[in-house]
Amino acid sequence: MKRRRSSCWQAHIANTESKERKKVQRIGVFVCHCGTNIAGTVDVKRVVEAVRKEPGVVYAEDYQYMCSEAGQQKIADAVKSEHLTGIVICSCSPRMHEGTFRKAAEKAGLNPYLVEIANIREQCSWIHKDVEEGTEKAVILARAAIAKVMLNAPLQPGESRVVKRALVIGGGIAGIQTALDIADAGYEVDIVEKTPSIGGRMSQLDKTFPTLDCSSCILTPKMGEVNAHEKINIFTYSEVEKVSGFVGDFSVDIRKKARYVDMDKCTGCGLCQEKCPSKKTPNEFNRGLNTRTAIYTPFAQAVPNVPVIDTEACIKFKTGKCGICSKVCAAGAIDYTQKDEIITREYGAIVVATGFDTINLDKFDEYYYNQSKDVITSLELERLMNAAGPTGGNVVRLSNGEHPKNIVFIQCVGSRDVTCRGKSYCSKICCMYTAKQAMLLKDHYPDVDVHVFYIDVRTPGKNFDEFYRRAVEEYDVDYIKGQVGKVSEAENGRLLVQGVDLIDNRQIKMEADLVVLATAIEPNKDVRKIATMLTASIDNNNFLTEAHPKLRPVESPTAGIFLSGVCQGPKDIPETVAQAGAAAIKVVGLLAKDKLVTNPCTAQSNPLFCNGCSACEKVCPYGAISYEEQQVMDGGVRENRRVAVVNSALCQGCGACTVACPSGAMDLKGFSNRQILAEVDAICR
Repeated sequence: MKRRRSSCWQAHIANTESKERKKVQRIGVFVCHCGTNIAGTVDVKRVVEAVRKEPGVVYAEDYQYMCSEAGQQKIADAVKSEHLTGIVICSCSPRMHEGTFRKAAEKAGLNPYLVEIANIREQCSWIHKDVEEGTEKAVILARAAIAKVMLNAPLQPGESRVVKRALVIGGGIAGIQTALDIADAGYEVDIVEKTPSIGGRMSQLDKTFPTLDCSSCILTPKMGEVNAHEKINIFTYSEVEKVSGFVGDFSVDIRKKARYVDMDKCTGCGLCQEKCPSKKTPNEFNRGLNTRTAIYTPFAQAVPNVPVIDTEACIKFKTGKCGICSKVCAAGAIDYTQKDEIITREYGAIVVATGFDTINLDKFDEYYYNQSKDVITSLELERLMNAAGPTGGNVVRLSNGEHPKNIVFIQCVGSRDVTCRGKSYCSKICCMYTAKQAMLLKDHYPDVDVHVFYIDVRTPGKNFDEFYRRAVEEYDVDYIKGQVGKVSEAENGRLLVQGVDLIDNRQIKMEADLVVLATAIEPNKDVRKIATMLTASIDNNNFLTEAHPKLRPVESPTAGIFLSGVCQGPKDIPETVAQAGAAAIKVVGLLAKDKLVTNPCTAQSNPLFCNGCSACEKVCPYGAISYEEQQVMDGGVRENRRVAVVNSALCQGCGACTVACPSGAMDLKGFSNRQILAEVDAICR
């Protein structure tokens, strides 16, 4: 049987190759200088002369900027005058300009999928310093692209529907602003937030820089607007469980966790929280600086204003006794029988706005954070300074409740750290919020001395540098250029800070009542799981990767997935709001379309080779592969076989199935095994 299949397949291949040899291929090659980006390390003229000798090449030309209007016109003119059947562009990355050159070819009457790009910028000139080496490699890549385009076939894209609804994952200021902008354009939006309330990190802040506006005064109206908007549906205390589908037609399972409180009946009176006897659970919203009850709302302005029962702290759930919250609830909203609910909805686009958290400080013992209550993070200080915080806005030493007289800020704790303990990047917001907190402390407590140990003061924003200079010149905040090596307990119970002043070239020892650590920020812990579900890219620091840092800063490389806020990189509130608006307009542009053009480079199965093993079905991230019984003619014998069938509407051309298939039955249009091997042969000769 195997021999029969093999001989049949060989005959098929031979017949196909014979037909393709009879076709007269007329390939045009266009080599771009890209200014000095390519020409600086690649001899473009030599590349042109080399490719002219390749079989099938009838035209070769170089130009300063092939992506320019004039460059595209040269391509169009050559297609018409030379009757080209395929094009190779030796330029920069396909991610940047593949669409540009395909459109140019299509305007000239050539099928856009008969265009190949040899990436000689990123893969040659940008990584090689030697011209000879760079040029030789550029010729090899051009040769490989020519070999592939010789086997290219015209492909026709299909169409797919667009679901007129968007999903926003994360209910912080980024998610709120994105949802509002999309909804104001007339499209339905669902917000999924894992905590009991929307608001995110901004809801924990006291004031915002550089204007010192009240954070709640800005945020609370936005939260109310989102809650009241007829086009917006909020799923709080919920998480995205599963994502399938593709751009324009995603299917998402949302786990709506049981609150054990009926949201339709609850009036938000707060009596249940007042009477709850379980009051020893650390308050997450206040960063663990005080405790909360087992039934709780995170903060006074929470949206929705409906409490949640923490089953791990609730006496009723642990022992079966108590039930006081149910007894005192006049509305009868308490429901201990509630279960998690899975809600499945379809979306045309998804926006990730999962926000950030501060890094764990367990590896930074030199700052005495885990040993002393008087060493706190900047976010913990925000809660102490907030009138709704654990101390009613009074900044005190948590060890004894006394008012601190000497406060030391330590910058870049975990940021710009190349020791693998922290993060190598700058967290961007720390310099500004430290200046803000220092000024507010001096405002409220004129008798307090504030010292800031810093590496560099970074203020790249509108009115930012002026804000920092106010802290120094008007508020007399003592900025010390140097790092702190150690924080320990002094004999008198205060904190001993040991550091260095690099300007005066001296060591410093000073006592402090309170030490504040400006800790590095990092993406939310759930971002990797979400990125996996969305097949979105993340970098080494778990920030979601944009499609292009300059041209497509709010788009993920995965079509239909957009980025908003700090999930993409460190940024302040104004930047976050701006990016949220940008992500929203991209979503609106997508949802405004009635149909989307699908990628024709989809997988196809050869039933003659398929053995029905299901390997391809298991690895397909889009659920595009199924199996069915078919009659297959093999060597003159008709057989019933279980074979793979590809739904081209679902397939996104990732190629995972072609790699997983043990029998070679799966192939990818536009990137077939024969085309790939032709490239390899061209490289190796």
